Amino acid sequence: MLKFIIMVLFMIPICFIYNMFWMVQLMLFLISFLFILFNNFNNFFSQISYFLGVDVLSYGLILLSLWICTLMLMASENVYKTNNSENLFLVNLVLLMFFLVLAFSSMNLFLFYLFFESSLIPTLFLIFGWGYQPERLQAGIYLLFYTLFVSLPMLLGIFYLYNDLKNLNFYLLSDYMCNNELLYYCMILAFLVKMPMFLVHLWLPKAHVEAPVSGSMILAGVMLKLGGYGLLRVFSFLQLMGLKLNFIFISISLVGGVLVSLVCLRQTDLKSLIAYSSVAHMGIVLAGLLTMTYWGVCGSYTLMIGHGLCSSGLFCLANMSYERLGSRSLLINKGLLNFMPSLTLWWFLLISVNMAAPPSLNLLGEISLLNSIVSWSSLSMISLSLLSFFSAAYSLYLYSYTQHGKNFSGVYSFSNGKIREFLLLMLHWFPLNLLILKSDVCMLML
Repeated sequence: MLKFIIMVLFMIPICFIYNMFWMVQLMLFLISFLFILFNNFNNFFSQISYFLGVDVLSYGLILLSLWICTLMLMASENVYKTNNSENLFLVNLVLLMFFLVLAFSSMNLFLFYLFFESSLIPTLFLIFGWGYQPERLQAGIYLLFYTLFVSLPMLLGIFYLYNDLKNLNFYLLSDYMCNNELLYYCMILAFLVKMPMFLVHLWLPKAHVEAPVSGSMILAGVMLKLGGYGLLRVFSFLQLMGLKLNFIFISISLVGGVLVSLVCLRQTDLKSLIAYSSVAHMGIVLAGLLTMTYWGVCGSYTLMIGHGLCSSGLFCLANMSYERLGSRSLLINKGLLNFMPSLTLWWFLLISVNMAAPPSLNLLGEISLLNSIVSWSSLSMISLSLLSFFSAAYSLYLYSYTQHGKNFSGVYSFSNGKIREFLLLMLHWFPLNLLILKSDVCMLML
């Protein structure tokens, strides 16, 4: 793992050389492909040291981080064209990727916490520096304070654990059985806000709407997965408390998912709609994960990876419309079928993946999550059926509203789509539907 991290670090000087924007992107592609070739990870930690190690869980998420960071550069051509401090943008992005890879491959709970929080800083700079509206300051503060407010209890919880066990390594923590309610809440709350669970989700739509396309992609693609990954790691020693108290968070997530889906149905902003749909998806991921069943854990991991690619692709599409029409309002983004017919196909493909149509990873994830949640309580069928129905409803609403209808009369010029954009969408959609052939990695990971 160290070779990848050193490779990422050595890319920082390249960012400052004049005209090296695409060079950095090609280097990121190289790192991603090299990492794919290292696919010898099994259910146990391998490539292990005192500091870093990777198992199936981290492997998928590190690969997702590398991939999304590469595609972020591809989507951000505007930063390069308008000379909007592209060197700083590149450094910011490389640092963000550095922190994410370290967070997913740390073997130590405290180091994971450290990098989990560090990844917030480059994201904040992305929103502050390259966002669109003046409200981005408020969105950044929301993001910072929501996350930091619950992080201090988690830090105290980690210190308590260390004092108790004299050790914070993941593979040695699993023998410890925690029977302390306060510790349970301290350890889990930071991840619930990051996921984000309903009731503490308000920072997410705000941050998405104000962030540039790269910020939205990394937020939806990887940052939300940090919460799920952290939960999967800490539940190895929180099982006893989880059996007692998880029902609270499962119920909030399921009811919240339905409510957020209803909120989706009345959004007029493209990005806001996609952001709220992320909250609904993460609600079902969280509920499945907290049932602590085999199906639930595997399904939540599968859906996290599927959602990362799918949501990121939808934000790219929204940004393409925004670059052509200068607005993200659904009232202006109408009749795009006449306007950009080739992009309509991509809208269709990514939105059908968003509502979990076969053959996508999302379908596999949702089927196993439905299994796990219904086996946990048959009463949850009500909210799950509503969630599935409204998920299809807002996806269709998004598709039919943007692609059909009468063109907005203020639109005069257009470009149907550049090769770069088609490649970008292809690289989101292709792994999403191809990985179903290798789904045993996701489903047999325990």
